[in-house]
Amino acid sequence: MPALIVAATHIAATVAAGAHGRRQAGPGDSFWQFRPAQPGEPVTRIDWRQSARSSRAYVRETEAEAAQTICLWCDPSASMRWRSNAALPPKLDRAALLALAAGALLLRQGERVRLLTPDGPVDIPPGGRTALDRLGLALLRTLENAPESPCWPHPQQVPRHARIVLIGDGLALPETIGTLLRDLAARPARAHLLLVNDPAEAALPYAGRIRFAGLEDEAPLLLSGTEGLRPAYAAAFADHQARIAALCRATGHDLIRHTTDRRPEHALLALHAALSDRPGGRA
Repeated sequence: MPALIVAATHIAATVAAGAHGRRQAGPGDSFWQFRPAQPGEPVTRIDWRQSARSSRAYVRETEAEAAQTICLWCDPSASMRWRSNAALPPKLDRAALLALAAGALLLRQGERVRLLTPDGPVDIPPGGRTALDRLGLALLRTLENAPESPCWPHPQQVPRHARIVLIGDGLALPETIGTLLRDLAARPARAHLLLVNDPAEAALPYAGRIRFAGLEDEAPLLLSGTEGLRPAYAAAFADHQARIAALCRATGHDLIRHTTDRRPEHALLALHAALSDRPGGRA
């Protein structure tokens, strides 16, 4: 875990930090809007450059900046412990790294971070490096004591109007994922679904007689001429991904895709853009 925290801190440092705007006027540095000056408005608040373009006086308002609650959930199920070859990290290792890197970035920005676990939510009090250590320890305990089968977070663990980052491989029934996304939207809460997959899960790069063993109590499957199944498998995987993307669009949530053969910084940049409501955060 110490090495993982160091790696997460390094990745977070590569992403430009910035406060999340609250989409309303208030204390902050970012421009929000010009509005007509009201009677009795202090002269110091008038923007004279904008007012010179009209017959009215205008006040320049900035956008309010305040901490928000960001919930983190990392899929601890057995399917996440798989990798196609030793040169790649297991999906769970990459998911944990991204969860910690996101936590490091959010804590640095002063956000309230909550880790969702099967035993209930764990709030991480702010406090520099010690806060990230607490997050890492809580995440480690969650992953070590996780059930073999998927255990999705309960929407009631997510505060209203909060954000939730869901990190997993998405290899569940679309109906199950859709139920969770709809429940979160009804809360209301905004979800950012970060899918972490091994590249072999999309390509099926196997040939000949292959025995596939299930990781979550599925029966083993013995196939011959596996390469002949590749086109049908690729179409089925693409359809599964498209259904998840459609569910995210229909419920107003974000979808980010990542494979373990790519650098984690790419996924964190996309997640940061989505959390900041900037272009480039949706797939």
